[in-house]
Amino acid sequence: MTYPGNKPTIYQALIPIIFLIIALFINVRIFGDASLDGSNQIILMLSAGIASLVALRVGMKWKQLKEGIVETISSAMSSIIILLLIGSLAGTWLLSGIVPAMIYYGLQILNPTIFLFAACIVCSIVSIATGSSWTTAATVGIALVGIGTALGLPAGMTAGAIISGAYFGDKMSPLSDTTNLAPAMAGTDLFTHIRYMAFTTVPSISISLIIFLILGFTTGSSGEAVNTQPILDAIDAQFNINGWLFIVPAIVIFMIVRKIPAIPAITAGALLGGAFALIFQPDLVRQISGFEGPAWESSYIGVMKSMYGEVQIVTGNELVDELLSSGGMAGMLGTVWLILSAMIFGGVMESSGMLKRIAEGVITLVNSTGSMIASTVGTCIFFNITASDQYLAIVVPGRMYASIYKDRDLAPENLSRTLEDSGTVTSVLVPWNTCGAYHSNVLGVSTFAYLPFAFFNLISPFMTIFFAYAGIKIRSLAEAGGDEVVLDARMDVDED
Repeated sequence: MTYPGNKPTIYQALIPIIFLIIALFINVRIFGDASLDGSNQIILMLSAGIASLVALRVGMKWKQLKEGIVETISSAMSSIIILLLIGSLAGTWLLSGIVPAMIYYGLQILNPTIFLFAACIVCSIVSIATGSSWTTAATVGIALVGIGTALGLPAGMTAGAIISGAYFGDKMSPLSDTTNLAPAMAGTDLFTHIRYMAFTTVPSISISLIIFLILGFTTGSSGEAVNTQPILDAIDAQFNINGWLFIVPAIVIFMIVRKIPAIPAITAGALLGGAFALIFQPDLVRQISGFEGPAWESSYIGVMKSMYGEVQIVTGNELVDELLSSGGMAGMLGTVWLILSAMIFGGVMESSGMLKRIAEGVITLVNSTGSMIASTVGTCIFFNITASDQYLAIVVPGRMYASIYKDRDLAPENLSRTLEDSGTVTSVLVPWNTCGAYHSNVLGVSTFAYLPFAFFNLISPFMTIFFAYAGIKIRSLAEAGGDEVVLDARMDVDED
């Protein structure tokens, strides 16, 4: 959508971006990990203010900017609803024992002779189940670093396997905030994004696992058997763990495969999780409720709490206690806040024509789909290095490139996949990025020590560029059909 007014110059269009980068860099240096608690959102809104001043200077009216903000926020409402539902799903899947069961069975595949390979798989399972690479590193990851050290493996090598698995799971889990954020910025839906992302992500993790398997055998570790029994005992003592629990995720996966829209599929998954909690963990549900009245009432309260609020399962094992927690819908409000702040900034930049002006500068350097996607990868990595935050490495390039991909007849899932293949996974490779600083501190391994062994994170950007230049799974708007074409038509109407 564009409005009358003088066209901003490239230098004017870059003023808000430069302010954003400098302000975020300073902000992250001061607040560290806590910058995600709200200060980054304030910086985004201040950047929107700077962009508004520039827009007003070139002849825009405030009413036009406000309409652009409202329209941009409206385009993200579906993603915001999905995020809130994902919070509920995470809560009921924790309370029902689905997530603990995934962790319980995943830990049992550890084997000293293939430790790196197994560690990567375990972290993948845990990260898919929790939707968080940070939680995976802070729980299972810490234990695996200790185990790897006992087996005589270099700490950097073990940490690389942990981070590779954790970020694979983070990318592919519908519970992950970045997995929801990327399609919101690109203009596609969650399940289309995940399905399309699998084309580049599965080869990347497969190559990584092969390398870890080779490294494991060539390293020749002969340490003692991995002792995960205390963790297994803590989970087993608190939950009724059995194979029936996997019916719920199987149903959700089936719905995804059948292309059921995300909102009803996730709602069904959350409700089924609540039902299975009542069937398999009735005592735990009543315990979580904190209510001493009738069983039906305490059960209702327990399930409801898991859907909207924080749930902490206390097992007596500090490591397990940290892993088995959920924030419910309320836990997603920080990400919703980030999306709204990003949409305000993006709305001003887009309606004023500044994003389009920057995009025109990029287009002059692009002469093929391959170079387009390579430019997107480079931009995401640039923001990871300069803005020091993976969310901004998704948000800003996502808004900047969305119209360019549309103009090139590229379906939005091409962009959302590229944002994750570059913006999400490379954040942990930058020491001063929030992700790099966090994982280095939690695992007790320097970023430069694990960087050479974080194979999945290193391979992913090159994999997406390879697919682009080779013309593999590059979807056009015409091929996409359905939601993409509807979105395209809506955008055309708005522009008219």
